Amino acid sequence: MKRALIRISTARGAKGLFSRFKEKLSGFKEALSSKIAEKVSLAEKIAGKKDDKEISSLTEALPAADKNAALEKSSATNTNLSSKTLSSASPAKPSLFPEKAATDNKPRNRFSFLEKAKSLIFEQEIILEEKDLEEPMWALEMALMESDVALPVAEEIIREVKNDLVGKKRKIGADTGAIAEQSLRNALLTILSRNYLDFDEYIRSKEKPIKILFVGVNGTGKTTSIAKVARYLMNQSYSVVLAAGDTFRAGAIEQLEVHGNSLGLKVVKHKTGGDPAAVIFDAIEYAKAHNKDVVLADTAGRLHTNINLMDQMRKIVRVTKPDLLIFVDEAIAGNDAVERARLFNESVPIDGSILTKTDADAKGGSAISIAYITGKPVLFLGVGQTYPDLVKFEPEWLVDRLMGEAEA
Repeated sequence: MKRALIRISTARGAKGLFSRFKEKLSGFKEALSSKIAEKVSLAEKIAGKKDDKEISSLTEALPAADKNAALEKSSATNTNLSSKTLSSASPAKPSLFPEKAATDNKPRNRFSFLEKAKSLIFEQEIILEEKDLEEPMWALEMALMESDVALPVAEEIIREVKNDLVGKKRKIGADTGAIAEQSLRNALLTILSRNYLDFDEYIRSKEKPIKILFVGVNGTGKTTSIAKVARYLMNQSYSVVLAAGDTFRAGAIEQLEVHGNSLGLKVVKHKTGGDPAAVIFDAIEYAKAHNKDVVLADTAGRLHTNINLMDQMRKIVRVTKPDLLIFVDEAIAGNDAVERARLFNESVPIDGSILTKTDADAKGGSAISIAYITGKPVLFLGVGQTYPDLVKFEPEWLVDRLMGEAEA
């Protein structure tokens, strides 16, 4: 019930969620619909043909290779049972003409003219081939790139969509937009599920206290995300301690204290300029002494290029041995957020990510890309300013909104 209330609250102010992504997809759907319409038009032209003989006559104008393939297909259909019997009864003999055998063994057109024609007429279906998808795939690639989907991720999505569409039979009259959307939906779910981690199950099964360290660049909502995660855990009856490990930025300790007071949580702190590793270590010891379930530790914002602060981060990790190191960045940063996550992961390996300001993200590219590029899961999406405005990452939830199939 609590989770339902949290999710309902995320709808506020998020009407523009991924609107650009949904808008860009229209080009892909239109291109695929146009190609299917062309194939349906062909079906109408040959709709009067009733049997193999009449259909085979259509191959007379085809190149020899395609005509032979069609005729062989027809012959194979008429003698299917006897061919199977002969092939099982006697072993194949070596060819006396190896050159001819080599020619005969060359791969033929994947879908013969006869097979396609029969499918069009008798089954009222079309078979999509790779050449049919050239324009739709180009439209899809442009839509993904313009939505800030990282290039390697866009290429993987296109591969998945092609694998789903090529060679499959589609009923004439089917909703072509639905065909396009379903293929893309399947591809996105495959990509987004690849590195999925169930945060709730992780917290439930891990030995307490669980130590979670939050890292990222300045100004991305890291401290606020810590407070949101604290509230999320408290709603599931876990006890939480906050560690003010950002001793570098002026006002950072006070900011975390404000959140701690609002949530009624203990905040372990030292003076500004102190050793952050010592602060977090003390928070862990406090949690152990008071039987607290989770320690959420703030750290100073930093770039991977800041050698001193990255060395400090390695010391924090070495001293505190966190169970999860979570990278926080803004969804609206698009490919910049994805690149920062990748570089940060190379410097100090992360265990997962939180994307903030997702409610202001019209493109959706970073939400799709970041887990694929880092090989680490997205754990939460921030969708507003208040504590409940945090959504546990679920591939289906995100895809529903990317595709416009659910309220933002």
